[in-house]
Amino acid sequence: MPEDKKTEAVAEETGKIAAEDTAECEIPEEITEEAAAETEEPEEAGEAKTEEPETEDAEAPEDESAGEPEEGSEEGDEGKGRRFWQKQAKPQKKDKKDQLIEELNDRLARQLAEFENFRKRTDKEKIQNYTIGARDVLEKILPVLDNFERGLENADLSDPFADGMDKVYKQLSTTLESLGVTPIEAVGKEFDPNFHNAVMHVDDENLGENVVAEEFQKGYMYKDQVLRYSMVKVAN
Repeated sequence: MPEDKKTEAVAEETGKIAAEDTAECEIPEEITEEAAAETEEPEEAGEAKTEEPETEDAEAPEDESAGEPEEGSEEGDEGKGRRFWQKQAKPQKKDKKDQLIEELNDRLARQLAEFENFRKRTDKEKIQNYTIGARDVLEKILPVLDNFERGLENADLSDPFADGMDKVYKQLSTTLESLGVTPIEAVGKEFDPNFHNAVMHVDDENLGENVVAEEFQKGYMYKDQVLRYSMVKVAN
């Protein structure tokens, strides 16, 4: 009996020691819960990463199919028709005769235009040359006309010779007027440097300022150009 009590006492002591060891080795519940949460989060992230490519792959075919026209649609038929006619419509080569005719017509049109320009240019040059030649001749005739006027100022027209000279003077004046030569009005008109040449000035209260008081030599116009300026005296 004493031995049995000793064995029971040893067993109780070993049981207490084992219980204390297990109590020291127990892990708190909070630490175990945090470890479980950390293990679950990577698993969820991995699942999300694996799911994203599946959605992209699923959406890609939809975009490609959206841009393509449906079979049997009107747009698809029209596109096919245009391609067909573009292939069929090929530029036709012109015949050599047609090309030669076009070239000759073009050359003819150019030559006609050049000839028309040449004709207008030569007509203008002829008019200018005629005007220059006429001015030279008329400028030489004007002194003769001046001498007729000076001679007839104090002539006795009852004299047959003086009467004949007067008739020649009138005929010459009429001929010059028919050619476009006309006298410039000066006396009593306002001085105009475009037609008058002032050689003297005079103070005259009866006349206005800058008015032609006297004409020393008559001036003439040839059409719209001054053939000779009037030589005048101007009042101040």
